Amino acid sequence: MRLKGKVAVVTGAASGMGKEIAILYAKEGAKVVASDINLDAAKTTVAEIESNGGIATALLVNVAKEEDIQNLIDTAVNTYGTLDILVNNAGIMDNFVPAADLTDELWERVFAINTTGPMRAIRKALPIFTGQGSGVIVNIASAGGLMGSRAGAAYTAAKHAVIGLTKNVGFQYATLGVRCNAIAPGSINTNIAATISNPHEFGMGRAMAGMNLSPRVGGPEEIARVALFLASDDSSFVNGTVVIADAGWTAY
Repeated sequence: MRLKGKVAVVTGAASGMGKEIAILYAKEGAKVVASDINLDAAKTTVAEIESNGGIATALLVNVAKEEDIQNLIDTAVNTYGTLDILVNNAGIMDNFVPAADLTDELWERVFAINTTGPMRAIRKALPIFTGQGSGVIVNIASAGGLMGSRAGAAYTAAKHAVIGLTKNVGFQYATLGVRCNAIAPGSINTNIAATISNPHEFGMGRAMAGMNLSPRVGGPEEIARVALFLASDDSSFVNGTVVIADAGWTAY
């Protein structure tokens, strides 16, 4: 019960990594607000948590909307009394579109969900964390936030920005009891591919050039265990950094 008595918010908790993180956090004693743009699927996550004796609430949240982020954090506090852990997991891909063919619309949508959403959630959570002298933020970044061509231009830039934000928040608020870290997953078996509708042939070809070097595809539960470590006191001296979980893909 490494998270006993804690309250956690997890975005994108209806499937994949977010679902596994929410379930594992609840098993470890946290009360979880499982948010997603797909409310019915988020309710399924909550039902699974409750069937195992855990405590959770499902909430409809579009992380690209400021009012939804406000309501998300407010719901956690109003329902469970406070907030201790924020997991920014919700994200989309970008159809592997390279810079020459990138539209303003795609760039802004990818950044709104993958970068601005986490920033707003962090901004809303920080006064709570600093007020109580403790709090943990876990951002789900990507190997694409470390390397140059694991996706298209927008996704790559957005995840690089998440890593920069992680380091900035981690250092600046360290003396106020806040830790902020990111996970950079490699290839994980989730449904984020469902956000790919019409992949750009050239861009995908360039992004896939190194896929054969990935030792294996990971499971979302493997990322959840890293997220548990980062949320728990086991990682009390880990702050402002990125944990790469990719079976060694980026080590080549």
